Amino acid sequence: MLIEGLEKSKVIIGMVHFPALPGFTLYDDAKGMEGIVSRVREDLHALQAGGIDAVMFCNENDRPYTLRADFATVASMARTIGQLLDEIRVPFGVDVLWDPKAAIAIAKATGACFVREILTGTFVSDMGFWSTAVGEVYKYKKLLDATRIKVFFNISAEFASSLDRRPVEEIARSVVFTSLADAVLISGPMTGVPPSREVLIRVKEAVGYAPVLVNTGVNLENVAEFLEIADGAIVGTSLKKDGVTWNPVDVDRVKRFMERVEALRESGLT
Repeated sequence: MLIEGLEKSKVIIGMVHFPALPGFTLYDDAKGMEGIVSRVREDLHALQAGGIDAVMFCNENDRPYTLRADFATVASMARTIGQLLDEIRVPFGVDVLWDPKAAIAIAKATGACFVREILTGTFVSDMGFWSTAVGEVYKYKKLLDATRIKVFFNISAEFASSLDRRPVEEIARSVVFTSLADAVLISGPMTGVPPSREVLIRVKEAVGYAPVLVNTGVNLENVAEFLEIADGAIVGTSLKKDGVTWNPVDVDRVKRFMERVEALRESGLT
């Protein structure tokens, strides 16, 4: 089972993108934390009303991005999710850009089922030189007694280029075998842009025994072709008003998308 308590095939995880948090350039001082909670609540309710399978909370608006979360980020995200716990009706996960230990800490504190992060590899990126340490992350996960929290490995980092010259399918096989990945995620070059279908096929063939999800760029028009291969998708931009990443979630878009997914499930095409 990919997500605890969720037995549906071809799982769809909808993104709840936080507004910019305290300490970041785009943080709205006038609206403050109450503005953040209000926006997160609205997006959460829109996704749930649209029939989404699960949600993931992420600090997508903390631009320019950093490779380590500060105390304000962890505190703000945990406070917001905690305040909304009674309103969350679907399984949920946490993603902190780009800090896996912070994500695991928030997931442990709030009762999240999973985290999504870049955990392996070395990259040149918009954020500078990026080197990971998956072993240290898993030691921290064990220290927090967070072993029930599943870890989704994004192995094709957005806004970055890997220095690993191995084919992506070899990297996928390696992270499942040696790094204990619960799921492998394949991304396009940036938020809202889909990956190559051919790459997705190669990865799924390499790790058919482990779940593979499309991490970016899935929309109403291409969901069928991606779900023919992948075990699910993480969807953000295409569920927003006018298909713009930074806009609020559009409940009508969510409903149309999930109706399409349910039709695919019923047809057996997925």
